[in-house]
Amino acid sequence: MEIHAYDEEYLWLAQRVLGDALDYAVYSCELDADQFFGMFLASGVAEQFGNGNPMYVAGMTGCELVKKVVSKSGMNMQDIPEEMYLDKSSEYWAGWALAYYQWYTGKSFSRIHQAVSVRDILYLYPMLHEADIMKFVEIMNEKLQAFYVETNLKRIRRLVRLSQSELAENSGVSLRQIQLLEQREEDINKIQAINLFKLSRILGCKCEELLEI
Repeated sequence: MEIHAYDEEYLWLAQRVLGDALDYAVYSCELDADQFFGMFLASGVAEQFGNGNPMYVAGMTGCELVKKVVSKSGMNMQDIPEEMYLDKSSEYWAGWALAYYQWYTGKSFSRIHQAVSVRDILYLYPMLHEADIMKFVEIMNEKLQAFYVETNLKRIRRLVRLSQSELAENSGVSLRQIQLLEQREEDINKIQAINLFKLSRILGCKCEELLEI
């Protein structure tokens, strides 16, 4: 059974909001798509949106979302009319598809964007905008897997034939932290030295062998 980022009831609204937001940011506010998305991440709105906060995925329009992001980013933006068009742009599709992918996989927008930029997604538009959305999911998964190569922690853990749960139980480091480290959601180079030592002791390796240098 797939575990998604939030209740499917909000999905169609979230897709429309993020699609409209990218369209409005690019065509009305004249922002670069990745510039806006960087602001979306830095503002903290992306995290709330990705968690399915109704205020963001259902409680405002795409235009209002852009204005909220810009405001939180400390930029001054002139009052631009909130106009959307019936003809959907490639930027709309990118936001619409990206919202689906984030919901479907439960990955954070930050993790997704680090591997695949909005510009990269726009390059997929001619090939995928009329295809089933699961084709987009398949291609995005391939791109993320190629970007996030196996961590040293995961590689060594598998070499010694330990599951994540077994490593957590034997080392005293929480299962959640091990999962985050292997997914690169948490930087192993910055964890507490005692936890790094605990992991290395159980894995039978040096601490520095676990670091990502």
